[in-house]
Amino acid sequence: MAYDDASYRRDAGADTPGGPSAYRAGVAATDFRSRRLDADDTGGIRVTESLSDYGRPDVQPEGRDRLGVHIGWEIVLLLTVAAIAYLLYRLDPAALQRPALDTLLISGAAIGLLTLGAGLTLRAGVPNLAVGPIALAASLHYAENGDQGLVQAAVPALGIAAGGGLVVALLVLMLHVPGWVASLGAAMGVIVYDQLRTGPVVVQGTYDPSDHAFYLFGAFALLAVFGGALGTIGPIRRLVGRMRPYGDPAERRGGIAALPIVASLILSSVFAVVAGILLAARSQTPIVPGTGLEWTGIAFGAALLAGTSAYGRRGGIFGTLLAVAGLTLFLDYADRRNFEIALFAVAAATVGGGLLVTRLVETYGRPIPVDSGEDWNAAASTGTTWSPDLPETWSPTTGEPAPQQGRAGGQWDLGPWGSGR
Repeated sequence: MAYDDASYRRDAGADTPGGPSAYRAGVAATDFRSRRLDADDTGGIRVTESLSDYGRPDVQPEGRDRLGVHIGWEIVLLLTVAAIAYLLYRLDPAALQRPALDTLLISGAAIGLLTLGAGLTLRAGVPNLAVGPIALAASLHYAENGDQGLVQAAVPALGIAAGGGLVVALLVLMLHVPGWVASLGAAMGVIVYDQLRTGPVVVQGTYDPSDHAFYLFGAFALLAVFGGALGTIGPIRRLVGRMRPYGDPAERRGGIAALPIVASLILSSVFAVVAGILLAARSQTPIVPGTGLEWTGIAFGAALLAGTSAYGRRGGIFGTLLAVAGLTLFLDYADRRNFEIALFAVAAATVGGGLLVTRLVETYGRPIPVDSGEDWNAAASTGTTWSPDLPETWSPTTGEPAPQQGRAGGQWDLGPWGSGR
């Protein structure tokens, strides 16, 4: 039986993985070029591992991240902060002087702590959507119990928030479910507590954080810059982000992922409590019960505007500090101009803008490929040139006649194996 016989071609391809057309280059062949294949005991094909580990938080990508896009965006944020501060100064020069400056710094510290919690959980792959409701619950709790003293009012709230963060972390780890779903359920529970009040609550406490305004905002600024700098270190970034989805998102990440998940959820909940107490302590009006989800939107919107990717893979160094400063100045400017913009509208705008920033940093912040120093050359290495023409001499071993030169043009790529098939 000749090799070019049709029945032989069908039988020869039957035992070949991929079938008789496995030698062809096409969509199916391309799909398997990025995977390692093993044959299992039944003779089937099993995909064992993807050759492309890009995106895995526990695998070092080739090259290093480009920080230029973050530096450029932080320059834009700096110019925006300067422009808003100039507009606020022109509107009312006293707005940037004490005592109004103290109130501005306290508001910035509160919004900054919420943003830190949102950004930290984004980098850990477990976004804590309950930061806003927790902050409102802390404000209501302090308004009702502040007359007992700052410590007596704050310690129970901090303990409950830390315990709640631990419970959510255990749910995420034991059930291996997305963090945003678990935190959303926790947020619904906290909202029930927030809405137990039938009317606004007058602040009973006497604590005035104005004397510590610079220290509070300075502490936030230090945490923001230090955390951003740590986030640029590859091993730390991969350790913190082991819960970020890649491959099969339902696959467990191992015990090493427990520490960053527990720490991020507890810290974000504690930050939210401190932020809520600061917002209540500087408030001149009663605390109105609600959902607190507007503060969740503002926190995550500011984190995204700061340059933190929605995927949690990338972030800048000074972005959080600049984004919080600009947002705080804008809220004060809008209040002095009587714009009457709802916090939900501000939150929606910041989240929308943050998604655009995410696409910017993901597009231009990918790792720089490592240059191997070798250029691939498609030229033949033997110095010979291949020709599609059949050889002039033919020495059959099966007793078959030599192929005819005139048939199908006398070329290897025509006839039963070529395009004339």
